[in-house]
Amino acid sequence: MVVIGILLAYLAGRVLEWRWLAVLGCVPPSFMLLLMCCMPETPRFLLTQHKHQEAMAALQFLWGSEQGWEEPSQVFQLALLRHPGIYKPFLIGISLMAFQQLSGINAVMFYAETIFEEAKFKDSSLASVIMGTIQVLFTAMAALIMDRAGRRLLLALSGMVMVFSTSAFGTYFKLTQDGSNNSSHMDLLVPVSAEPVDTNVGLAWLAVGSMCLFIAGFAIGWGPIPWLLMSEIFPLHVKGVATGVCVLTNWLMAFLVTKEFNNLMEVLRPYGAFWLASAFCIFSVLFTLFWVPETKGKTLEQITAHFEGR
Repeated sequence: MVVIGILLAYLAGRVLEWRWLAVLGCVPPSFMLLLMCCMPETPRFLLTQHKHQEAMAALQFLWGSEQGWEEPSQVFQLALLRHPGIYKPFLIGISLMAFQQLSGINAVMFYAETIFEEAKFKDSSLASVIMGTIQVLFTAMAALIMDRAGRRLLLALSGMVMVFSTSAFGTYFKLTQDGSNNSSHMDLLVPVSAEPVDTNVGLAWLAVGSMCLFIAGFAIGWGPIPWLLMSEIFPLHVKGVATGVCVLTNWLMAFLVTKEFNNLMEVLRPYGAFWLASAFCIFSVLFTLFWVPETKGKTLEQITAHFEGR
């Protein structure tokens, strides 16, 4: 639903001026605000507030029955972080969110339209729509095969695809930079009557292919799976706080990458910045193989026992 919403926004952006696009963006939150008036609090929260009658009504509303009645065992306290069943999933969840943003997803999306223009794409404004469509298709594929292939396999496969594509992206920038540096010398070798050959077009198509491959690889693993694992690895009594910290980490890293990427390209050059993203993708694969447990088909109790070494 997230990537479908992004695609719909891209499609609307093709036909609406940005001001009207902003107005359109007000519609979904307005509906959400109205509909939340009909939404009860979660039963677990109501139980922590000792509002048993309201909790029963919420269970009836959400599930159509009062099954699942459970008194909350304990609330989150910092002392709980001493237990491996708490701090291990905590660290894994935070790391997954950090690696998701450090993979370079925002940087690739920033350059989408520019790369399509350099490849002489007839309508470069279609770049965002194409990227959004690829995200939707491969996220849907991930949703269909995730419970068969497993989370770790898809994360590792996704990471390796992103390593290859970001490396190719960096190579593209390296070759185009070297080409631009040598252009003055090459001009001396070209006859005046000869028609100029735009060698950057072919290289730009390398970048287009790398970009599409990166989006597909991200969408099949590192896009959706960290959010899924976040809901699977935390014990119930810490899930609220732990989930909040993971989401905070995700958006904090997104902010830092977005803010500092241009500065990073000035220091490392564009090819260096994307090769750095490739290195982070390598670390993400290693992290998956050595630290992330497989949660497919396992109960919360089994996952917690794994972290506690039982």
